[in-house]
Amino acid sequence: MDPKELIGKRFGLLTVTEDSGQRKGSSVLWRCRCDCGGEILAIRSELVSGRVTSCGCTPAPARARTQDLTGNRFGLLTVAGDSGLRTGEGVIKWRCCCDCGGEILATRQQLMSGSVTSCGCETKKYASKRQAEDLTGRQFGELTVLRRAENDKSGRVTWLCRCSCGNETVVQALRLKSGHTRSCGCKRQVAAYNKHDLAGQRFGRLTAIYHVSKNDRSRSSYWHCRCDCGNELDVCAESLLRGLSQSCGCWGREQSEKMHGHMHYQDDTCVEILRRSCSETGRNKSGFRGLFLMKNGKYRAAITFQGRHYNLGQYSSFDRAVQARLDAEEVMHRGYVRAFEQYEERARTDPAWAEENPFFYQVERVRGSFRVMTSAQETVVSDNPDKVKVPV
Repeated sequence: MDPKELIGKRFGLLTVTEDSGQRKGSSVLWRCRCDCGGEILAIRSELVSGRVTSCGCTPAPARARTQDLTGNRFGLLTVAGDSGLRTGEGVIKWRCCCDCGGEILATRQQLMSGSVTSCGCETKKYASKRQAEDLTGRQFGELTVLRRAENDKSGRVTWLCRCSCGNETVVQALRLKSGHTRSCGCKRQVAAYNKHDLAGQRFGRLTAIYHVSKNDRSRSSYWHCRCDCGNELDVCAESLLRGLSQSCGCWGREQSEKMHGHMHYQDDTCVEILRRSCSETGRNKSGFRGLFLMKNGKYRAAITFQGRHYNLGQYSSFDRAVQARLDAEEVMHRGYVRAFEQYEERARTDPAWAEENPFFYQVERVRGSFRVMTSAQETVVSDNPDKVKVPV
């Protein structure tokens, strides 16, 4: 039909008047006048197929998709009737009974096209015993098939197999026949053992004695090792080869004891670490240590001392936040170091006094300010960098 021949034609209550000059994709949108006086734009296929028969003033006439399918069979399904439910486009969902006793809802298009032929039981039975190839007694590498096992969660056929090492394992038939699985996994362990024979080799204080038949999640093999201190333990081969394990832990403990002998700890605070932190200019993503840029654009200042975390407040200005942090460091970190050095100097000259007056340094927050009590004096500093108080 020549497109121009649509002008003047009637489709239901509509009469085509002209080409609107608009397009829907590559199709012409025709202006149509309804008998009620309204107008509507529609493409040729909508008019010819009967999908559009009015401007919307009356319901569309029933179409073939509303045909009653009750009693018809589609595969294992028998249509029981209209379920009363509709798709988003208004298409009927038919209630269907399966030969297995199950039920399912399906549209006419799904049933007629053959995309739905059961309630889903066919999929579950796809790998049924009567369809599966019998592999009993067959050999696949180191595996001998013993008997059929239950299908896995995906419905695939699985078989119980015995490996030449004596272990039993369940394997998918597909992996057996394709050659992907040829042992229970013992061959991988043997391969790892053969790849790195570490027997007799030394790694720091550790000497590898013999291979251990266990693997971690990364498939790394383990070796039983003896440390120079006499302890024995199992160590991952990768850790030995990469130098990550060089003792049973005794070396680390010894180093820690040596460090403690050269460092001064008071109230779980290391003076040497504090002294070093006072001289360092550490930075983080915000641009200064102890500062955190928040989502509201402000900077939150904080400091940790003697295992306690202190929030110093939020500041719109970066410089004010930095100053708040520096003031807190002056009292807590540098103040602690100065107080300890003064105490040590007096203790060397007056051991009797030191015996009666052990060193202490305590921080307490009072009305927005920090009050520091030490063996020698009490110091108060405010969170506000504009209101720094002097020692009392």
